[in-house]
Amino acid sequence: MSDIVPLWVPSRGSIDASPMYAFMQRCNAEFGLNLETYPQLHAWSIAEREKFWISVWAFCEVKGERGARTLTDGDLMLKARFFPDARLNFAENLLSSEGEADAIVFRGEDKVEDRWSWDRLRALVSQLQQAYRALGIGEGDRIAAMMPNMPETVACMLAAASIGAIWSSCSPDFGEQGVLDRFGQIGPKLFIACDAYWYGGKLQDVKTKVTAVTKSLGVPAVIVHYAGDADAVANEAPKAKTLEQFIEPYQPKAVEFAQLPFAHPLYILFSSGTTGVPKCIVHSAGGTLLQHLKEQRLHCGIKPGEKLFYFTTCGWMMWNWLVSGLAAGATLCLFDGSPFAPDGNVLFDYAQAEKFAVFGTSAKYIDAVRKSGLTPRTTHDLSSLRLMTSTGSPLSPEGFTFVYEGIKEDIQLASISGGTDIVSCFVLGNPLQPVWRGEIQGAGLGLAVDVWDDEGNPVRQQKGELVCTKAFPSMPVGFWNDPDGAKYKAAYFERFDNIWCHGDFAEWTEHDGLVIHGRSDATLNPGGVRIGTAEIYNQVEQMEEVAEALCIGQEWDDDVRVVLFVRLAPGVTLTDDLVKTIKARIRTGASPRHVPAKIIAVRDIPRTKSGKIVELAVREVVHGRPVKNKEALANPEALDLFVGIEELRV
Repeated sequence: MSDIVPLWVPSRGSIDASPMYAFMQRCNAEFGLNLETYPQLHAWSIAEREKFWISVWAFCEVKGERGARTLTDGDLMLKARFFPDARLNFAENLLSSEGEADAIVFRGEDKVEDRWSWDRLRALVSQLQQAYRALGIGEGDRIAAMMPNMPETVACMLAAASIGAIWSSCSPDFGEQGVLDRFGQIGPKLFIACDAYWYGGKLQDVKTKVTAVTKSLGVPAVIVHYAGDADAVANEAPKAKTLEQFIEPYQPKAVEFAQLPFAHPLYILFSSGTTGVPKCIVHSAGGTLLQHLKEQRLHCGIKPGEKLFYFTTCGWMMWNWLVSGLAAGATLCLFDGSPFAPDGNVLFDYAQAEKFAVFGTSAKYIDAVRKSGLTPRTTHDLSSLRLMTSTGSPLSPEGFTFVYEGIKEDIQLASISGGTDIVSCFVLGNPLQPVWRGEIQGAGLGLAVDVWDDEGNPVRQQKGELVCTKAFPSMPVGFWNDPDGAKYKAAYFERFDNIWCHGDFAEWTEHDGLVIHGRSDATLNPGGVRIGTAEIYNQVEQMEEVAEALCIGQEWDDDVRVVLFVRLAPGVTLTDDLVKTIKARIRTGASPRHVPAKIIAVRDIPRTKSGKIVELAVREVVHGRPVKNKEALANPEALDLFVGIEELRV
């Protein structure tokens, strides 16, 4: 496909029917504006932040009292407060409907299927709410969960939010120490876990792990049945009950919703923790709700009753994003397990059966489907699918092309980027503009996103730091156990004064889109020139011989040299000819400066639980420095493959 023309252009009809267009017309009428394009709408949302966020609140019909003030200390990142007089409840906004229509549809890898009506969801939330209160759990107390992506997990979170408790979750594939590194920092009053889970065609037992974590945390536990024997796990773990035992004394009734400040803590999310103990990032109920509503209703165009799917675990912030779809009236489509068990058609079978409107996944998944040779466009009816979103790592230009050639021709593809730090997106798609190959469509409404050089000057069509120059509602409340805010300030505000520096290496394009070139702390600096690792991956990972790649900068001879590690396709050997081919591909597709000094084959590449490769951890191992938190990795044993490599000594 050509880069001269866009991959997708919205029709006039689709633009007119989009909630974002309706929102723009409403703002025009209310404020006497004449906004006609997305760039105009975005510019207004930055220039008039108070009017914009009031309009989002009204358009998305947020339940709660907005209060008199919209923004205080708006020019000061660390002191800005949105809606300081507001009172609302996050769970009340998500339990937006009643009746027998589907609120949640669930599929597990083991072929388990379930459907939850709004009334069924409300009933369990009510029983859990009563059971929490009976334990003495109230506002500000923490509830920690090690759970699969299943309906009961959503209900447990909503019940916590309904009473003002703070929710924190991870997936059951975390090791014991990884769980304790997270939950041990926040002192939960209750631990919720599953009895087992399926992954890769195997039943994964968690009894020993659940017992050990429960003992270490020293709190009551609730064991939710999924794939094992909940009674057996509850009998083994101290102070544990099954979910049925926990809620049995309580009959469903109307859910009560505590009215709380806009900035009341809702979630504690954790950084990946691959270079130290994970940071505990605290997010507010109001900021999370308003930002997610804006992204889902306006940027994704979600309408009540549509099917919303995201392939995620409960240890990734996309789970938190997904469940907010209830506030837009969407039906959540949950999946737990491997997306390639028994084969790569699993999620597309699900999309066809349930008629997904929105299919969210990772760039790694799209690339894996491409390399598997599947073409869902020819094998599945995806006529209902109008939007595909991709995140987790930069989506390559070839990934963009594959979506249109292999999945669906008439679809909006939104590459999105933000993260755990803001539990949302800085840059993402919008339904009013074309999709260009390899480009994120633009910055999110209300977010003053820019790209700056090292001196703090804005740059166009030049690589630099992704920054946000004005405060926004989904900034963290702070970090847990950081009373003076020093860790929080150091994480985002040390590079540029009063400016959020996100840590992404980015570039504006000629179409006012963005390209993310990788993490700033993983950029390469051979000869003092900054190179984004994604630029190398975009070339190498398109080769049939290469299954996956990881690139680092090795300190060498008073400079930095680029080292590329490749996991090769089955049956492929790294010959001298293949090394030459790889280098030639990088030289012509990127630049001579991108060509690695060393190319080394490895059996595996370490990644986090959410599938992100860990360049920094590998860099530390190569330089003989310790990696402090291997429990954050899905395959920590892979790090051993990078110890003492002879080729890196010459």
